[in-house]
Amino acid sequence: MSVPSLLTFTFTLRERSAAIWRPWAQRTRQLSLSWGPLLWAAGKRSSFHLVELTEAELKEQFVRGDGPGGQATNKTSNCVVLKHVPSGIVVKCHQTRSVEKNRKIAREILQEKVDLFYKGEDSDVFKEIKASEKKKQEKKRRAKENLERKKHFKEMLQLEREQT
Repeated sequence: MSVPSLLTFTFTLRERSAAIWRPWAQRTRQLSLSWGPLLWAAGKRSSFHLVELTEAELKEQFVRGDGPGGQATNKTSNCVVLKHVPSGIVVKCHQTRSVEKNRKIAREILQEKVDLFYKGEDSDVFKEIKASEKKKQEKKRRAKENLERKKHFKEMLQLEREQT
């Protein structure tokens, strides 16, 4: 597959998946999730009941990856582009040098995205992301309170020094 046809292919996939995704995102209104947690957490969620994917629903391609790596990256086609045909969701994975590991990671990420796409707010993935966001906000709140206490303590010490 030549580079121009690959770019056309990925642009077409992006258009189709965005057209499917937009109505659902507009219905939920409060969906402001990045896919970052899905990328690092792939493979760590064995306890979730995710939507099962069949190989017949998937289209897989191996393309050259991008990013750091120089000549080794430019010569090998170990980047996996995986598309779930019914939903139009596309995943591109180039996290390791191994094609097999990238295939496995891409399938896990795609499975989580498809589960989130079909189940929405009832998805275990969505609940986990919301819980981690809530935990992060709580941590920020505690850090802010701690900073305020330290500031107040310094002010009290300064007042005591001035009085003596």
